[in-house]
Amino acid sequence: MESVVARSIIVLSAMAALFGVILAIASKIFAVHRDPRVERLMDVLPGANCGACGYPGCQGYAEAAVKAGVAPACPPGGSSVAEQVAEILGSNAGEHVPEVAVVHCAGGLTNTEQRLEYEGIHDCRAAILVGGGTKACIFGCLSLGTCKAVCPFDAVELDDEGRVHIDVKKCTGCGKCVEACPVNIIELVSKDMKVHIRCSSHDKGKKAKAVCAVACIACQLCVKKCPSGAIHMEDNLAVIDYAKCTNCGICAAVCPTGAIIDDIKARPKAVIGSKCEGLGKCVEVCPVKAISGESGERHEIDRVKCIGCGLCLSACPTKSIGMVGALGHQRD
Repeated sequence: MESVVARSIIVLSAMAALFGVILAIASKIFAVHRDPRVERLMDVLPGANCGACGYPGCQGYAEAAVKAGVAPACPPGGSSVAEQVAEILGSNAGEHVPEVAVVHCAGGLTNTEQRLEYEGIHDCRAAILVGGGTKACIFGCLSLGTCKAVCPFDAVELDDEGRVHIDVKKCTGCGKCVEACPVNIIELVSKDMKVHIRCSSHDKGKKAKAVCAVACIACQLCVKKCPSGAIHMEDNLAVIDYAKCTNCGICAAVCPTGAIIDDIKARPKAVIGSKCEGLGKCVEVCPVKAISGESGERHEIDRVKCIGCGLCLSACPTKSIGMVGALGHQRD
């Protein structure tokens, strides 16, 4: 009996040793070699897993960056993370242009006509399937906050009127809200851009104004007044070419319905110095009629009307106009 037990122990021990050797060899043959840079990248990435880089989370981006050498692009991380990623990968971070989300609709519950009451799932994607939403404007925001729900950075808020506001300090330009919006009224633009058209209606002027007090009515005043040719019309809607826009704010000042928003809340004001000869060039270019005066005499600027666009500054042949105020003082 003892010999049988002894033999069993010897056989089992031998088998265990054999399996151990096989597993050891297999672990060497089939080992997955993990690049240590992946872990280093994970340490510097924000861990939001927002997908803004185009990969399924930070882990997916880190692995792709090491394996395929993709560009160090992490919108939530900004330039600081891009530089750290580039250092780990041994590449060039390149120029990082931060973007933020812009909502092209300012229609709320009281300044737009409501055509029905929705009692379904509190989600814009669900509401759009039921008659296109509650508002008479079929192009506008549905005001149910799906963009807020999907934002991983708490950068989206809805006010009491159901209007969407983006906190530019929190927004990282990840694009989650852009993807989630079923009416496609959210766009990512350069953070440097401060003037935006807050309307997406393609209805003709009279119809658009009938259902929304802040709708673009295709009057084309903004197109005519824009000094840089940055605005054009597309199917009854004014559109800004951000590549040309200089943030002068003229379009917002002349828009009769308030469909264009100027996010620069405090602009400098023009002042006319003693060298003014009353040539009137400033009067000709002022888009808001803020300058007056007799020919040959020193002109005056109505500081209430002045929007600080700076057109008079460059038009003055005697260089007697300066800008004073929020953005400092500059004079040629």
